[in-house]
Amino acid sequence: MIKFDLTNRVAIVTGGAQGFGYAITERFIKSGAKVIIWDIDENESKKALETISSKNLSYQIVDVSNFEVINKNLLEIEKNFGKIDIFINNAGMAGINTTVSEYPIDEWNKVINLNLNSVFYCCKAVVPFMNKNNYGRIVNIASIAGKEGNPNASAYSTSKAGVIGLTKSLGKELALKNIAVNCVTPAAAKTRIFDQMTDEHINYMLSKIPRNRFAKVDELASLVTWLSSEENSFSTAGVFDLSGGRATY
Repeated sequence: MIKFDLTNRVAIVTGGAQGFGYAITERFIKSGAKVIIWDIDENESKKALETISSKNLSYQIVDVSNFEVINKNLLEIEKNFGKIDIFINNAGMAGINTTVSEYPIDEWNKVINLNLNSVFYCCKAVVPFMNKNNYGRIVNIASIAGKEGNPNASAYSTSKAGVIGLTKSLGKELALKNIAVNCVTPAAAKTRIFDQMTDEHINYMLSKIPRNRFAKVDELASLVTWLSSEENSFSTAGVFDLSGGRATY
């Protein structure tokens, strides 16, 4: 494992107790960071703490779709750790697989709220903390679906396209600061998010990947760790593909 130096950096990983988020959390700890998991599942958060077993790992139960709750927990972290260096927007959901004409409006709003609005809320809330220290690294986990658009996954595809647009806007706004804002567009990986998808949709996604396999969570964690490090001193407002060759632009 190549170690990108995150020594003494304070990082928050939303949805950090499982899937991509867990892999990122584990890699950050190995790279020397102090990590706070934000998750709504306390049992999974406790499991992550037990499995990773580090004095530098803690968790907060946070609903990232609630701006006031986000602010409250950021203030608590700043009080306890003195700063916030890294923020990873990873929490999300797939939503159901169906056509646009049949997509339930309540389900659409639910997906957009968690996958897109929460990323906006978290970015809006954390930027002032990073501005104080003129340092920060924000990485938003989007998806290749946000570029390509997956049939029967309109809410998910739309939400991830929105994350890409938000990343570009915020990255440009902060370009004169020592704050980098980037996003990653991975192909699907075999995590619990697959439980929300039909077998037909899973097979469709695999058929579109030239490498003929799904992404591995450790592959994403490696890229995110570099983007979160001081070594990433120039790239901002960028979109980094991890699609196994699927991306066409």
